[in-house]
Amino acid sequence: MPLSTEAVGKRYDPLVYAVGREKIREYALAVGETEPLHLDVAAARRAGYADVVAPPMFAVVYSGPAMGPALFDPEVGLDFSLMVHGGQEFKWGPLVVAGDEISTTVSVVSIEERAGKGFYVFESASTNQDGDTVAVGTWTNIVRGI
Repeated sequence: MPLSTEAVGKRYDPLVYAVGREKIREYALAVGETEPLHLDVAAARRAGYADVVAPPMFAVVYSGPAMGPALFDPEVGLDFSLMVHGGQEFKWGPLVVAGDEISTTVSVVSIEERAGKGFYVFESASTNQDGDTVAVGTWTNIVRGI
């Protein structure tokens, strides 16, 4: 059955995530981060930041939930029983710190068949309260057995 490409170009409503100091610390500790900027407010402030700084891959914490509507959209048509994670890339802008409010918008970049598999590519664009783009993510999911 051919894949539907009707959803390509579709954008979803933004999701806003309020970045908390303890979430940054919890994430940093969970991934084994020891850099004081991620754990110690005083160290972050001495370095010129308003609060603790999120490690770069904290981007999945604030942008991941925004992926939900796209992944579960019937128009996209992902078959979760056959899906595997194909890849993820981020390009970062200004650092995210505790107290930021990050708004993430997701869009469907492409849906195509290759070698009997469905490739679903999404983009997330995350901006802070000042309008600065803090991260752009490319998320690829592969559905086997198309």
